[in-house]
Amino acid sequence: MGNCQAVDAAALVIQHPNGKLERMYWSISASEVMKMNPGHYVSIIIPLPPSEGEDAKTVRFTRVKLLRPTDTLVLGRAYRLVTAHEVMKVVRAKRHAKMNNNQPESLSDNETTLSTGVDNENQVNS
Repeated sequence: MGNCQAVDAAALVIQHPNGKLERMYWSISASEVMKMNPGHYVSIIIPLPPSEGEDAKTVRFTRVKLLRPTDTLVLGRAYRLVTAHEVMKVVRAKRHAKMNNNQPESLSDNETTLSTGVDNENQVNS
């Protein structure tokens, strides 16, 4: 019984977008996994401990961190393949959110500059 747990911990798990789970019993580089799955990036799943009242079988995660091609997948960890389309969607959304957050600040800066410019013109004309 205890041996099964030791074997599971000595494997790394790759979750495919279609739900398929792939177990590997050796370390492998992210670039090799990406070559085997064209159009996909490898991300590490960062789990959170289950909170009270939650099902222990449910795994929650807050972040999905993309790995560099030079990174090595380590035994005992879980990874997920993410399509290039999903990655680009998230990058666009972050860029859009960043632009929206910066836009009100730049508008208020422009208003300050305009009001300062008007005041300076009034002082010159006086």
